[in-house]
Amino acid sequence: MLFRSEELIDPWCAARGRARGEVLPMQTVWELSQRWYHNRLSADYRGRTAAEVGVIFREMGLTSAFWEMGGDPQAPQK
Repeated sequence: MLFRSEELIDPWCAARGRARGEVLPMQTVWELSQRWYHNRLSADYRGRTAAEVGVIFREMGLTSAFWEMGGDPQAPQK
């Protein structure tokens, strides 16, 4: 069943006094999770820097202000 975000998300946010964040299609969430966690259990895994995270977001077209990484671009991210 397809729905528009306004039908479910906006009323939920309004009822709880929360600002609406970014809303993504499930396919985009799946692709992001694949890129984010593909090597997480590897023995040589290390956290990404903000710059590396920014590359992932940009390559996926996640370019709104919501996805901007602030601070030191070389600082490790969780």
